[in-house]
Amino acid sequence: MVNIEIDGKQISVPKGSTIMDGAKQIGVYIPHFCYHKKLSIAANCRMCLVQVEKAPKPLPACATPVMDGMKVYTHSQQAVTAQKGVMEFLLINHPLDCPICDQGGECQLQDLAVGYGASGSRYTEAKRVVVNKNLGPLISTDMTRCIHCTRCVRFGQEIAGIMELGMVGRGEHSEILSFVGKTVDSELSGNVIDLCPVGALVSKPFRYSARTWELSRRKSISPHCGLGSNLIVQVKQNRVMRVLPRDNEAINECWLSDKDRFSYEGLNSEDRLTRPMIKREGQWCECDWQEALEFTANALQTIKQKYGAKSIAALGSAHSTSEELFLLQKLLRALGSGNIDHRLRQSDFRADKKMQGVPWLGSSIADISQLKSALIIGSTIRKDHPLIAQRLRQAVKNGMQLNIVNPVDDDLLVNVANKAIVAPGAMIKKLAEILKAAAEIKGVEQTSGLQQLISSIDVSSTASAFSIASSLIENTPSAIYFG
Repeated sequence: MVNIEIDGKQISVPKGSTIMDGAKQIGVYIPHFCYHKKLSIAANCRMCLVQVEKAPKPLPACATPVMDGMKVYTHSQQAVTAQKGVMEFLLINHPLDCPICDQGGECQLQDLAVGYGASGSRYTEAKRVVVNKNLGPLISTDMTRCIHCTRCVRFGQEIAGIMELGMVGRGEHSEILSFVGKTVDSELSGNVIDLCPVGALVSKPFRYSARTWELSRRKSISPHCGLGSNLIVQVKQNRVMRVLPRDNEAINECWLSDKDRFSYEGLNSEDRLTRPMIKREGQWCECDWQEALEFTANALQTIKQKYGAKSIAALGSAHSTSEELFLLQKLLRALGSGNIDHRLRQSDFRADKKMQGVPWLGSSIADISQLKSALIIGSTIRKDHPLIAQRLRQAVKNGMQLNIVNPVDDDLLVNVANKAIVAPGAMIKKLAEILKAAAEIKGVEQTSGLQQLISSIDVSSTASAFSIASSLIENTPSAIYFG
């Protein structure tokens, strides 16, 4: 630990921390644009300049490592003068279009301009104009507003795993753009909308539909995958207008996949049923809720009297809320039946007696980042669980070995240590090969049933089975995940 002083307060911070880390620890806010807790340090916006004792000039708080005995002043005359100077430069070319900007009311530049900007501009020359870019159906651009913080560029390289945006030009001619003729198509692309501190990158589906102060907010959970990403649903006049991530380091961190972020549009689709329907003489006819409920209740009573309560079963969607599923089981058990399940896509239930509780990962989601080896079986994981794929990418950067057994060769945007792409019918044989290789490496005795299963398999010719088995055995902690 290193002892430093910030604005007269003595604190201890871990060695290798920056001034920004120390300031956050004691709740001191230092203005910034390019800094983000999940991205690498760029130090290119210069908004976080602070005064450090004995330093000849203000230093960027996000990139200056702490040293023992360092004294930092974040609101001294020198620091505030430097921050106001940077703000003046940032506003030289920034358009004065806050009233029509979708970021208005939740804009970092707007907020800091109030605190550090002058009441008028000394710049009288013409402002620069940048041509807008087509980044696809999800992200709308107003690149004249861009302040070149490069958050979107670093996000693509470091989190999404694919560089889709980059910066070209120098000085006043710098601009962010995608590769020629390409759009931003990553399954995590919507996060650049949250990362952009100005109105350069905004949500295309949400654009011009509401102002942030008109929206009421509801905390919720993603219904689109088993991860349970934490999110905030923003509502106006009982209509969902936008979905944003809610920070939870244990699950989705501060990210959200595009299917979670944009699928709210399906709520207002014209194809969606909004009224109940009853089939009469082979035709579906709309009716009101009272009629539909009475029809259903009478049908259940008739079936119960005719065939007995045990003949009634209910399948509840796993996408339903806990409250809805609770009421469904209460209704069914009141009728005298216990036939209720939510596994709509499962056909084999023989493992129920062996399973203790519901299936789960076997570890917390956050622990995935600490793994040293992992085997993914039967999952195109970028499509199935984009945020788990993102955690695996970070783990590989930290030295994890990733192994794949899958029917489809999918680009995971990461270095894969061992890969076995086999037909679906051959996956059991491949897993048995890995099992036999693991048994040989560890020299363990197999049960008679297991011996019978893998005795006929020859693993001497399959290098991948030995590579995967040794990767899991030699690198701990390790994990095996089924799609």
